[in-house]
Amino acid sequence: MKVVVTSGPTRAYIDEIRYISNYSTGKLGSLVAEKLARQGHKVTLVYGSGSILPVNKNIKKAGIETVRDLIKTLKKEIKDAGAVVHAMAVLDYEPEKLLRTKVKSDKKNWTVRFKRTPKVIDMIKKLNPKTQLIGFKLEYKAGSKTLKASALKLSFKSGADYVVANDYSDIKKGVHKAVVFDKNGRVIFKAAGKEKIADGIVKILGQKVRN
Repeated sequence: MKVVVTSGPTRAYIDEIRYISNYSTGKLGSLVAEKLARQGHKVTLVYGSGSILPVNKNIKKAGIETVRDLIKTLKKEIKDAGAVVHAMAVLDYEPEKLLRTKVKSDKKNWTVRFKRTPKVIDMIKKLNPKTQLIGFKLEYKAGSKTLKASALKLSFKSGADYVVANDYSDIKKGVHKAVVFDKNGRVIFKAAGKEKIADGIVKILGQKVRN
């Protein structure tokens, strides 16, 4: 089965030199891609700048920077994908205007106005309704009820078959925990540590192949 995995951060440029980004190493997506490739899946990894990358030479790698780059690449890659694991940290906002210059450093103040970026996860099932979609939802200092509600909301809007929900307050402490829900709100598995989370995701996709 062809599987598209997205991982790592995205960028949005403010001027020709400076950009904003979000925190993501891309390690989890890299682990998922590596484990899927070992099982014989045809894997394409779409990764953001600075991401940790798998060493497996059988994995097709497509680097992107901006949300627009991501959309363009996904439109090409997911047409024939049996599954998409959308683990990338996609910026929710970008500057309204890109300044085609370098803003001088002698300015005392610089006001930048931001606008919403397109919701990429909502596009995936529209581009390929048959693909199985695993989405990710990151909250901060959220209880179990909030995590579940957020996961269900994401699944309803995007059509995601599964949502990996986690809390950044745990990640900051060095403990990467995740609860994986299906679209009906049932807990499929809980895991701590990126290796075990990746193993659980790969197991879900393996069940799709067997079915």
